[in-house]
Amino acid sequence: MPARELVVLGTASQVPTRLRNHNGYVLRWDSDAILFDPGEGTQRQLLYAGVTAHQLTRICVTHFHGDHALGLAGVLQRVSLDRVPHPVPVHYPATGQAYFDRLRHATAYHETARIEPSPVAGEGGALARTEGYTLHARPLSHPIDSYGYRLTEHAGRTMLPDRLAAHGIGGPDVGRLMREGSLRGVTLDEVSVERRGQRFAFIMDTRLCDGVHELADGCDLLVIESTFLDRDARLAEEYGHLTAAQAARVAAGAGVRHLVLTHFSQRYQDPAAFEDEARAAGFTGALTVAGDLDRVPVPPRA
Repeated sequence: MPARELVVLGTASQVPTRLRNHNGYVLRWDSDAILFDPGEGTQRQLLYAGVTAHQLTRICVTHFHGDHALGLAGVLQRVSLDRVPHPVPVHYPATGQAYFDRLRHATAYHETARIEPSPVAGEGGALARTEGYTLHARPLSHPIDSYGYRLTEHAGRTMLPDRLAAHGIGGPDVGRLMREGSLRGVTLDEVSVERRGQRFAFIMDTRLCDGVHELADGCDLLVIESTFLDRDARLAEEYGHLTAAQAARVAAGAGVRHLVLTHFSQRYQDPAAFEDEARAAGFTGALTVAGDLDRVPVPPRA
């Protein structure tokens, strides 16, 4: 199983269909499993996908429309039912605090989990910094407050064997040099180069805005809504959504390596139309038109 992958739980917008569950996405990132936008039916989809409550380490909610958040109640109760031993931070728009509180305590249950509410306000910014990555949020443009999320791996170092050999450094000394920064007068910069961290972004219900472009910039994997096709661009603008063409142009301009389109209106019956439109709009990278229970690996390092 890839150490880094997107597990798609649901891909429908507004209402589920016979083939598409409400939204839900899990990003597996090394030892982390981050749940994004748990709509109705998320618990069942997690079961089908083989993701357990114990594996969830963080939850991110873009906004409090039902298709993105109504499953939160069941997920939080399941985290308590299964007695998940680690704290689970939950990020969500601060203006939706009342909705979060209602969902968290929608029914009676024995609350044992350490849920850590982490509301997002204003321009968002850095929400969390772990040993491996930093999580940021940026505001989007939707009829209610909505935020997109971006995970950026910390930069690392790639050791250069020829330079190490030239300085007579090998074996355990390589690890010592990496930890200490210098060894016998040789600095880390002399025998290595910086390795860019991988980047992931999650953009749901929004019109085009600065936040969309900032979140998408340089992503290895971008998950982005494409509720409408371009022939319905007027509706997309009115209701605060993107078309497949708009999403594709954003991805192309941002240098995205793998684009995942999702959150499809029930009015469209042919998923291939979204791929056709994205390609016609100029995106030439790897492209997935998401289906429920798809698994999309994060691209290997370039």
